[in-house]
Amino acid sequence: MLLFLLGLAILIVGYCTYGKFIENILEPDDRPTPAKTRADGVDYVELPHWKNMLIQLLNIAGVGPVIGVILGIKFGVIAFVIIPIGNIIGGAVHDFTAGMMSLRHDGANLPALIRMTTGKTFYFIFSLFMIFLLLLVVAVFINIPARLIDGFWPSDALFWTAVLCIFLYYIAATLFPVDKIIGSVYPLFGAMLILGTLAIFGVLMYEAIGNPALLEESAAFKAAMFTPENNMPILPMLFVTIACGILSGFHATQSPIIARTMKHEKQARSSFYGMMVVEGVIGMIWAAAGLAIYNLFPQMMAENPTNVLTEITTHFLGRGVGAITVISVIILAITSGDTAMRSMRLSLAEIVGVDQKSIRNRIILCLPLIAIVSGLLWWSNQSAKTFNQLWNYFAWGNQVLASCTLTAVTVWLVSRRKPGWVTAVPGAFMTFIVATYILWISPEHGGPVGFGLNLDCAYLVGGFLALMSVIWAYRHGTELTGAFDVPPVKLPETKADEEKSASRN
Repeated sequence: MLLFLLGLAILIVGYCTYGKFIENILEPDDRPTPAKTRADGVDYVELPHWKNMLIQLLNIAGVGPVIGVILGIKFGVIAFVIIPIGNIIGGAVHDFTAGMMSLRHDGANLPALIRMTTGKTFYFIFSLFMIFLLLLVVAVFINIPARLIDGFWPSDALFWTAVLCIFLYYIAATLFPVDKIIGSVYPLFGAMLILGTLAIFGVLMYEAIGNPALLEESAAFKAAMFTPENNMPILPMLFVTIACGILSGFHATQSPIIARTMKHEKQARSSFYGMMVVEGVIGMIWAAAGLAIYNLFPQMMAENPTNVLTEITTHFLGRGVGAITVISVIILAITSGDTAMRSMRLSLAEIVGVDQKSIRNRIILCLPLIAIVSGLLWWSNQSAKTFNQLWNYFAWGNQVLASCTLTAVTVWLVSRRKPGWVTAVPGAFMTFIVATYILWISPEHGGPVGFGLNLDCAYLVGGFLALMSVIWAYRHGTELTGAFDVPPVKLPETKADEEKSASRN
C-alpha cells in the first residue's frame, strides 16, 4: 500500500516540479495559436481550456490505463513505482513536447513534424506505419468496448450491434467539425470517467485501510505473476503491456487535435503534461484495484482483463454502480477510437494535400479508411487468436511510434539550442524496449513472430541501436541549428484591440 501512495505522490509532485522544468525549456509565450491564425470552423476552432483538457484526456486514455494496467500489475507492485516515474520523465514529456512542436508549426500532424525533422525518406516510411497503426487502434477500440458491453450484458447479437453503432459514431465524429460532436459530448464523458475512477479509489482505500495486504503481493499472487521464467521479463514486456500511464506513442497523433483548438500557448502544460499525469493517476488506481482482485480471487489471474474489469466494478461498487463504471470505461475506449480515425483523416489530408473544409473531401478520404477498418473488424473477430494478434501488433507498433516521436523532438530541441536530453533519454529507452522486443519475441517466447534471439543478445543489440539513435538525433539537430526557430508573430489588431491600446496609452 505504501508503494501505491508513494506513486501517487510522485505524480503530483512531478507535475509541479519536472513539468514546470520542461515548460521553462519549451517557453510557451503570447504568440497567436493555430486556432487563431488558421481558423477554418472545422479543425481549427477555439475551445475553452477546460474543454480542451478533457478532450485531450479522453483522446489519449483509451483502455490503456484500465485494461493495460490490469494486465501490467501482474508484474508485481514494482509497477506502482515504474508507472509514475515513467510518466513524469517519459510519457508526460513526450506528450508536452510533441504538442508544443505542433503548436509552433501551425498545428501540423505527426507525419509532417517527422518530415520536418528527419527527412522525406523516413517520413514516407513513418507515414505508412502510422496510418497502419491508427487503423489497428480504431479496430481495437471498436472491439474492446463492444466486448465489454457483451461481457456485462451477454448476447452475440448485442455485440455486433454495438460494433456497428460504435463504428457509425466514429465516422460521424471524424466528418463533423471538432466542436460539434467531440467538443459537445466529451465533457459529459470525462465527468463519467473521473467519477467512476474516484468511486473505485474511495472504496478500495476504505477496504485497504482495514486490510493492507490487499495491495501487497500475496503468496497466491506470486505463484502466478509475470516473471522471466514464464516468458514475461519486465524488460521489455512491462513497457509493451503498459503504455498509457507510462509512455504511449499514440498520444503524439492526438496532441495536434488540441494544438488546433487552444487559445493560448501557456495552456499547453496543463493540457498536455497535466492530462498525461491525470492518466497516470487513473492507471495507478485501476492497477491497485486489479491487484486487490487478484489477491481476493487468485483464479482471476488466469482470466482475460475485461473479465477482471467486470469483477472489479461489481465487487467494489455492486452491479448497479459497477455497470455505470463499466460504461465509463467503454466511453474511455470510444473517445480514443473516434479521434484516432479523425487523426487518420487529418494526416492523410496533409500527405495528399487535400483541403478539409469541404465535407465532400472529408468523405472521400474517409471511404477507404472505413473499408479497411471493416475488414480488420471481420478478421479480428474470427477467433480469440486473431484478436490477440491484432492487440500484439497494436501494442508493439504503439511504442515504435513513441520512439520515433521522441527522436524527432530531440532533433527539434537540439536545433533550437535547447536541452535535447529531456527527450533523448526516454527516446533512447523506448528504442531499447522496442528493439529488444522485436529481436527477442517469437512464438517460442509466447508472442507473435519476431527474431527469437536470446534475451541477453537482444539487450546488447537493443542498447547499441538506442545509443545510435541518440547520436544521430544530436548530430542531425546540430546540422539543422536555427532551422526551426519560429519567432513570435503578432496578428493585426482588430478595431476593438486598437481602441483598448489607445485607452491604455
